[in-house]
Amino acid sequence: MAHLNQRRSQNVNGDFYVDTTCIDCDTCRWMTPEVFSRVDEQSAVYHQPTNDTERLAALEALLACPTSSIGTVEKPKDIKDAQQQFPILVAENVYHCGYHSEKSYGAASYLIQLPEGNILVDSPRFTPPLVKRLEELGPIRYMYLTHKDDVADHQKFAEHFQCDRILHADDITADTRNVEIQLTSSEPFTLTPDLLIIPVPGHTKGQTVLLYQNKFLFTGDHLAWSEGLHQLAAFHDFCWYSWSEQTKSMRNLANYSFEWVLPGHGRRFHADRETMRQQMHKCIELMESLN
Repeated sequence: MAHLNQRRSQNVNGDFYVDTTCIDCDTCRWMTPEVFSRVDEQSAVYHQPTNDTERLAALEALLACPTSSIGTVEKPKDIKDAQQQFPILVAENVYHCGYHSEKSYGAASYLIQLPEGNILVDSPRFTPPLVKRLEELGPIRYMYLTHKDDVADHQKFAEHFQCDRILHADDITADTRNVEIQLTSSEPFTLTPDLLIIPVPGHTKGQTVLLYQNKFLFTGDHLAWSEGLHQLAAFHDFCWYSWSEQTKSMRNLANYSFEWVLPGHGRRFHADRETMRQQMHKCIELMESLN
């Protein structure tokens, strides 16, 4: 829980606030930009909700915050309304799970709802309200993990839902040694006719991305929209394996067609395929300039 005695002075007066435990993960700012902004390298409330829609969105950000750094002065009687919103629909049968985990430094995770069994993409926090909602949406068949950084509570989800986890062998650690499906190839792996796992070493050696229906690309920490650069970009300062390999991986990824970039860290991006193609080439040009 956030603590009122740790309320940041940069918050405007009112019910909602961010305290000093904020880790600057950006979750609340991209989820609810009408309420939260970045001030002095942490989040703060710059505009108090003035209607039910803004209040619900602010409560969703409160629940998603990985460090429970968002609080309200008055105990929110409508918190259950916000809990019922998760997972939040992104488009079609793809959802944002919310409930980000500090273990993954606040990375986003997603759910693909499928008749043959749902797929969790990376791990949110294992928390009862979310688990109940996920149960209501149907059985989970796979838990696909993009890379070793964003696995969070994978073990609890695997045990509860009896789902098979998928992670590339190059990113297996002591914590993930029991993952059921460990990919070993550097070539794309067809999970189902609509789901393709593409190895993209760079951020980590075993980083992969998941392409669903040639439309939704779940990118982990490989690729995201940069608000500062106003284009698709990779994280040069957070490349743990090889920037040259990540650049090569990005060139390969540009050969695929998709309309959504859904990252773990960074902002989402949605565009038509031609705009996405142009953005990918801008990203590669920027990466090459940093090699």
